Formats: sequence, C-alpha cells, structure tokens
Amino acid sequence: MIHPTAHIEKGAQLGEGVSIGAFSIVHREAIIGDRTVIESHCEIAYPSKLANGELLTIGQDSLIRSHSVFYAGSTFGEKLVTGHRVTVRELTKAGKNFQIGTLGDIQGHCEIGDYVRTHSNVHIGHASKVGSFVWIFPYVVLTNDPHPPSETCIGCEIGDYAAIATMSVVLPGVKVGEHSLIAALSCVGRDVEPHTVVGGSPAKFLCKTEKIKLRDGTGRNAYPWTTHFHRGYPEEVVSQWLAEAATRATA
Repeated sequence: MIHPTAHIEKGAQLGEGVSIGAFSIVHREAIIGDRTVIESHCEIAYPSKLANGELLTIGQDSLIRSHSVFYAGSTFGEKLVTGHRVTVRELTKAGKNFQIGTLGDIQGHCEIGDYVRTHSNVHIGHASKVGSFVWIFPYVVLTNDPHPPSETCIGCEIGDYAAIATMSVVLPGVKVGEHSLIAALSCVGRDVEPHTVVGGSPAKFLCKTEKIKLRDGTGRNAYPWTTHFHRGYPEEVVSQWLAEAATRATA
C-alpha cells in the first residue's frame, strides 16, 4: 500500500507488497524488496555524489520506521529492522537480519555482517567493519580519526559474536576479537583478544569470558552467550549453536 501523500520517483524499483507511509520519499536510486514496510516521513535513497552512482538496495521483509533517512549506495540483506530517526550514509554493505536502534547513525563505507544488533543512539563511524552476531548497546561510538580533525580514516574492526556494552568508545583502528566483551563506560584504545573481557578508561584486560557466570542462580557460564540466549534467532542458527556447545562439552 502506498499512502497518497508519499512520493515515489520514476525509476524507483518496488517489490511486491511494499508499503510506503505518509509523506515518505523514495528516490529513483532505490530498490525495495518484497513485503518491505517503510513508515511515515522517511527519505529513501537520498541522492549523494558520495554514492558513486550506486543504488540503495533494501532486502525483502524489511521494516524501516518513521523519520529515517537512507542515502543512496548502500546494500542491506533481508529483514532489516530499524528504530525511528535512523540515518545511514553511503556505501554501507550489511547482511541479513540487521537491527538498527532508534537514532542510530551509520556513517557509511561500512561492512556489517549478518544478525547484527545495535541499540539506540549507536554511532558506527566511517569505514568500520562489524562481523556477524555482534551486539552493540546504547550510546556506543566506533571512531575512525586517530588525530582529529584530519583526512586520515582508520575504522574499527569488531569480531563475530562480540558484545560492546553501554556508553563505550572504541578508538580508531582497534580490533575487537570474536566472542569478546567490552564492559560499560570503557574507552578501548588497544586490540582486544578473542574470548576476553576488557573494561575501564583506558580499557584493560579483566578476565577471560569463561569466568563470568549468569546471575540467574544456575551457575552457568554467561559466555559464549549463544549457549543460553536465543530470542529472535531462527531455529537453524540456534540448532547450530547448541551442536557446537555440545561438541565443546565433550572435547
């Protein structure tokens, strides 16, 4: 359904069952996948010279909530979900099931994997690389300028299954290892080894993730979080996680 106040430019490609809300604008540089819902007051495929002539592709079954702006030139897999007032700049390449929280800001030229979850007010700096199954919590900032202001841009790299807790800052060029945890209110200026916890300002090694226990009375390990947290993930993914956990337990 296309709301009568929405404006769809000639040349925009809309799949079957696409819904466009009131006062939204879809520019000619857009390719919108089947059954995608774009709520009111959005601007999709905002024209930009920095897009290098590339189109904006939104995968099928996506949901873009109101007042969000997506620039031309990016590609998103199926089931993209956003909060309200999200901004995504040019040439971001993201996988499937990407969730962007309200007021999320992605500065473009980023690489983002599958099943990434970012909460509200997250800033992902230009040239960041984020793996799959990563959690980024509110007010986290991924930076890229080692001596601001300058023309030098060195993006952060976040490994698969890493979790970055609230109000942390990752400094330019830092590599965060897979299955690692950055504690809240941390400033991370050095690489983080896989399966480790760092915290503080400046962030320092605290322990291996296996040392942390769930506060649910069971005494189970909190990490890898895939052993106990499955909400929102498809059955085939969860089954693989459980099989891997069983293999580790018998090794």
